[in-house]
Amino acid sequence: MSKPAFPVHPVLLVDDDADLLRNYVYTLRADGITNVITCEDGSDVEALMREHEFDAVLLDLNMPRLSGRDVLPLIVQRNPDLPVIVVTGVDEVDTAVKCMRAGAFDYMVKPVKEEHLLTALRRALDVREVRRENALLTRHLLSTELTQPDAFGDLVTSDAGMRTLFQYIEAIACTPQPILVTGETGVGKELVARAIHTASGRQGEFVPVNIAGLDDNVFSDTLFGHVKGAFTGAVDVRKGLIERAEGGTLFLDEIGDLNSMSQVKLLRLVQEREYFALGSDSAKRTNARIVVATNRDLQVLQRSGDFREDLYFRLRSHHVNVPPLRERLGDLHLLLDHFLARSASEMNKKKPTPPPELVTLLSTYGFPGNIRELEAMCYDAVSTHKAGVLSMNTFRDAIARELGSVPDLPSPGALAPAPDFLSPDQPLPSIRQAERLLIEEALRRTDGNQTMASQLLGITRQTLNRHLKSIRAKEENKA
Repeated sequence: MSKPAFPVHPVLLVDDDADLLRNYVYTLRADGITNVITCEDGSDVEALMREHEFDAVLLDLNMPRLSGRDVLPLIVQRNPDLPVIVVTGVDEVDTAVKCMRAGAFDYMVKPVKEEHLLTALRRALDVREVRRENALLTRHLLSTELTQPDAFGDLVTSDAGMRTLFQYIEAIACTPQPILVTGETGVGKELVARAIHTASGRQGEFVPVNIAGLDDNVFSDTLFGHVKGAFTGAVDVRKGLIERAEGGTLFLDEIGDLNSMSQVKLLRLVQEREYFALGSDSAKRTNARIVVATNRDLQVLQRSGDFREDLYFRLRSHHVNVPPLRERLGDLHLLLDHFLARSASEMNKKKPTPPPELVTLLSTYGFPGNIRELEAMCYDAVSTHKAGVLSMNTFRDAIARELGSVPDLPSPGALAPAPDFLSPDQPLPSIRQAERLLIEEALRRTDGNQTMASQLLGITRQTLNRHLKSIRAKEENKA
């Protein structure tokens, strides 16, 4: 499979010297910039700009017919965000100032050294990408609609915060910059990474790699491959997964566990877009999009010296933080329905009907394992289900195993702050007042469900009813 051209939109080279244009093309292609269009006549530039969208322009100043001085304002007027690097054989400060005032991005004097040309052009492409990203972000964040809703089909949600996250992903999906996906264990970071890949429209593969526990040699061999004879047992050439991800997305999970030597190699890959196969002295270039994920706090690791600061800032060019399930409990009924249906389908069973109290029970639990934990609960429940309404016992047992206590109690993370009357400077309520406060709080937490409220209070439904009747009777007597 041939490598996709880089950048996405071509670089336009304008010079009347055909030999110099060929040298430029050779230099750029050797550095991985393969999407190039050449032009030997300044008067053809306007027509080319109508036919193509360009990412950068290298413009000779002195040309017959239409000079670069006349072409520059045409380009700037048509596309002010397009960086134009002016190249001239005349080293005059006044000319350089005029070009910069006219909208040139940079100014270079012939003969131009290869490294200076490549540095200037790479910087121009980076600036072009930042400008494009800002425009995309503005357009998407001001919009309330998703342009590619199908890309997020595997992420089951009706949460407003998640929808905002999807809009942000759409805005950054088409950029080549790395993306850092963070979130607790089980929130669905790989699903988010796949959504990023789908929304990007990249034609290459999505290649996931879990790098937890990999030493430097295994990491390098897995990602970059090796040449024949690189080490004992390397009898053939092996291509790394970075080549498989060419034109697509390389997803590195558990990036917080990466060892220090591998961090150096990943930094080079992210920063220079190049890598070395084991045993090779020749650098290879890649245009694979890099998405990384972790459930660890990289800022803490960075401060402790366990994660490189330069790599951290390179990786978080864009940052997507996936919220835990306890912060989007409104999705519980959707997720429950989704996982019950999927598990029943895989087991060739009829989808069971969950009792109304089940969502209320689950909403009192903190879900330390997040969506993955809920999915496991549903599979376990369906596997033992026979017929009729789904039993809540497997869910209660799962919560009890995690909390080490009675499953009907809420998790510590779900408890509300202590009431004001427990503060030392507040008077204590009477026993009857405290009883009423507890009942009201239990009903509030269970959305008025008396069965669940009685379980939270550790009393029977009948006892709760007696208390409620007593409270109502006293209110009627006062009235």
